[in-house]
Amino acid sequence: MTVPVKKNDRLTVHIEDLTHDGAGVAKVDGYPLFIQGGLPEETAEVHVLKTLKNYGFAKIIDIIESSPDRVEAPCPIFHQCGGCQLQHLSYEGQLKWKQNMVENVMKRIGKLDVPVHPVKGMAEPWHYRNKAQIPFGLEGEVPVAGFYKTKSHAIVDTNRCLIQTTEADAILEGLKPKLWALGLTPYDEKTKQGLLRHVVVRKARTTDEVMVVLVTKKRKLAQKEAIIETVRTLVPNVRSIMQNVNGQDTNVIFGNETLPLWGDEVIEDYIGDVRFEISARSFYQVNPIQTEVLYKQALAYADLTGNETVIDAYCGIGTISLFLAKQAKSVMGVEIVPQAIEDAKRNAALNGFTNTYFEAGPAEEVIPRWYKGGKTADVLMVDPPRKGCDEALLTTILEQKPKKVVYVSCNPATLARDLRILEDGGYKTKEVQPVDMFPHTAHVEVVALMSRVDE
Repeated sequence: MTVPVKKNDRLTVHIEDLTHDGAGVAKVDGYPLFIQGGLPEETAEVHVLKTLKNYGFAKIIDIIESSPDRVEAPCPIFHQCGGCQLQHLSYEGQLKWKQNMVENVMKRIGKLDVPVHPVKGMAEPWHYRNKAQIPFGLEGEVPVAGFYKTKSHAIVDTNRCLIQTTEADAILEGLKPKLWALGLTPYDEKTKQGLLRHVVVRKARTTDEVMVVLVTKKRKLAQKEAIIETVRTLVPNVRSIMQNVNGQDTNVIFGNETLPLWGDEVIEDYIGDVRFEISARSFYQVNPIQTEVLYKQALAYADLTGNETVIDAYCGIGTISLFLAKQAKSVMGVEIVPQAIEDAKRNAALNGFTNTYFEAGPAEEVIPRWYKGGKTADVLMVDPPRKGCDEALLTTILEQKPKKVVYVSCNPATLARDLRILEDGGYKTKEVQPVDMFPHTAHVEVVALMSRVDE
């Protein structure tokens, strides 16, 4: 393709769609321009910033015709922070776009003509995240904390976030001026100096319990008691204060060592009537209200009568497994992370479930072994990471032929790819239900129901 535009061109374009990360898409003679802040149905004058062989980037100079769904983003750092991408799009507009996006990838990638239901959204789409991971750093001699700029590790300093909890805001605003006095020198990624790297704030929605985790470069805290008192003053409902030690030169937040500083080592929460213990490094869905919506949808698609055996691949700490166990004859969960399996076993015992079995290992290895040993499944539940199901697991599904597959996905594109593979192997996609787990971002969670075609 001959690139029809060049750097520094000023053009008038019509924006047709959004990318998977929320940038507007306009086409000039078929050549895509990605325009941050643009919305579908808008006409805008833009300045071309960069051109590559197959696409380019531009910024808006002036909006000539505005989208009817455009709103003023309420967050003062929206245009700097990388946490949200869609605050300038009305919530109704976000749900409409997410449904269209899921429909499009089903057709384009999956070659599927399948019913995609309207997205299940939130009545109150703010302050929904139960986990904040706050980086601390320095600008000159001034401590900063907040969130990273888009595609960077530069910290946007702020004292509040509209999608996090008020407890996270209290830490953001209250801890910064006290850092030097507490000996918690902010960590500088450039010089590798300083002690405090991140503060992680977790809150249980149903119990109101809070855990605060200080992620430090070194283990030694010179003023431990003063630190504990400060955190307890800032967050009166804190139940657990932990320290995680990460001395590595890495972008990964947590290190391998976690130490209790004060209180309990877990907080408790409920999804529906299932109780969970959450530790500092446990995986737990960040939007508990919509997690319940998502799991109820998965349970409805499983349509259990009490006589079925269910296999939960990628089971994590057993959140979906325990929902299923209430209505299944038995549930077997597999997860590659051993600590997650230990959490799943503990959570099963906590709720008195005796019809669950959990095993650590790769699903594509463990599940075939279960089948060879006579442990078969009527329903297979999969909830893989963004990259989708491992190819070997898809092969396993096609070989073992469970009657029903319920696929929970955080990436509609890899979901559509995997559904196509399963359809080619003898399954039929019945319907797809998106759930808005992450309002004001470009992400959407999706549940798909597949049944085996009768042979």
